[in-house]
Amino acid sequence: MAAQMAAQTMSTPYFFGYGSLVNTATHDYLDPQPARLRGWQRSWCHTGLRDVAFLTAVPAPEQEIDGLIAAVPGADWQALDAREFAYDRVPASAAVQHGLDQTAEISVYAVRSSHQDQGSLRHPILLSYLDVVVQGYLEVFGETGVADFFATTQGWESPILNDRAKPRYPRHQRMSATETELVDHHLALLEARILD
Repeated sequence: MAAQMAAQTMSTPYFFGYGSLVNTATHDYLDPQPARLRGWQRSWCHTGLRDVAFLTAVPAPEQEIDGLIAAVPGADWQALDAREFAYDRVPASAAVQHGLDQTAEISVYAVRSSHQDQGSLRHPILLSYLDVVVQGYLEVFGETGVADFFATTQGWESPILNDRAKPRYPRHQRMSATETELVDHHLALLEARILD
């Protein structure tokens, strides 16, 4: 029985999340735990598949980013691919540092470079989405992790739509005053362009 469970665990694939998936309030994926992805960094981008800018991972040989790994529900990549429909699934097992006690198949979702455009007035970053991401990083990695998130993400020249009063992001979360002040503090340091 124990050997069967161990074999099942070893065959469970994982994915690496580096944006909203770090916020475990937005999903119920099993076995979420901190991890680090080497050779990639985050960037804001827009594609024709979505109305707004969102995060993607882009190859960057000298960079590393923190995030979470979580088990693919029922080992069903198809269902997860449907949720992440704007992305390609890229094998990343060798690039992920994690605390699992066994070797695991791990993939990361990334937008194909040929499909990436910069965010714009028509396709801004949603503040409600950014809030969720930062809330997750604060919960898992603390304020240092939040600062690292802002420092290791490209594309902050894209405008940010302040939709906090009427959140457009479907998995938005309630934010404390401390959390929103932390987001606003880092955006001010970046001199980000905020649209009301």
